[in-house]
Amino acid sequence: MKKLTAMVLVLMMVFAMGSLVSAEEKTTFTVGICNFVDDASLNQIIQNIRERLGEIEKEKGVTFVIKEDNCNLDSSVMQQIIADFIADEVDLMVGVATPVAMMMQGMTEENGIPVVFAAVSDPVGAGLVESLEAPGANITGTSDYLDTAAVLNLIFAADPDAKKIALLYNPSEDASTAPIAAAKEILGEKGVEVKEYMGSNVSEVMQAADAIVGDEMDAVFTPTDNTIMSAELSIYEKLAEAKIPHYTGADSFALNGAFLGYGVDYANLGRETGDMIAEILLNGAKPAETAVKTFDNGTATVNTETCEAIGFDFETVKAAFGPFCTQVKEIQTAEAFE
Repeated sequence: MKKLTAMVLVLMMVFAMGSLVSAEEKTTFTVGICNFVDDASLNQIIQNIRERLGEIEKEKGVTFVIKEDNCNLDSSVMQQIIADFIADEVDLMVGVATPVAMMMQGMTEENGIPVVFAAVSDPVGAGLVESLEAPGANITGTSDYLDTAAVLNLIFAADPDAKKIALLYNPSEDASTAPIAAAKEILGEKGVEVKEYMGSNVSEVMQAADAIVGDEMDAVFTPTDNTIMSAELSIYEKLAEAKIPHYTGADSFALNGAFLGYGVDYANLGRETGDMIAEILLNGAKPAETAVKTFDNGTATVNTETCEAIGFDFETVKAAFGPFCTQVKEIQTAEAFE
């Protein structure tokens, strides 16, 4: 009996050691990425996640198998994509934008699959993390928090006489909730007229833009709202023709024709997200203890074609914006970043 017991113990130790070696030698990792909607900012993030993971593959001699899908604003499709990731036993999920991150969080509570979010404007307010420093669960990521006051400062730097400001957004977008509330408070204190215009799809956003033109507003503010972003190519010309500058929370809006985008560098955000993914998968970092990454919001990107169309001189507005930005960049209208 003693010999049998000893043999069993030896076999158990061998099995345990074999499992440990197997885990330590793991060199292939499956990453499931779900995008919220097809727009320039979010696509740029994913492109840079892929590029950064590709660099890490060469540096570390590992392989990242990336499964990527896009729910295009459809929550039922989003749920199915995430369920497929779970069925495929991915090693980690990436949720691009707040709604995807929230659903991933809910669907991984029991299985504990690590989740890294990207471009979540208010992770604490959305209930994704307990704090930016210590997320507290199986989720962490990168935030594109928007400094609303900084964007609004630019409106009055370019046009000190602006009296009627439009707020264009989708009320269902979590990324818009806090910035719109802040904008109403800040503009209210300035004593300017504020009017809200809303849309939940491209058609409704186009109608809202028509209303803004009809009401002869002096400027438009939109935060990092993915719905408005997806409609920018459909509305920028009518706003420009009416000489109404559109101030927004991301450079991708300016790429798609808005007068100005102010916010984070989404290419860098994507690369930092890639680093975070690698840190969790390769080095065993725990999402619960990995601080959410935030970025400086100091870059203003001006669409020079739209700038000219609305009657502004680029060098003049660049000088006016200087005190409020770390840098002012130029861009021209295109569908996607090169």
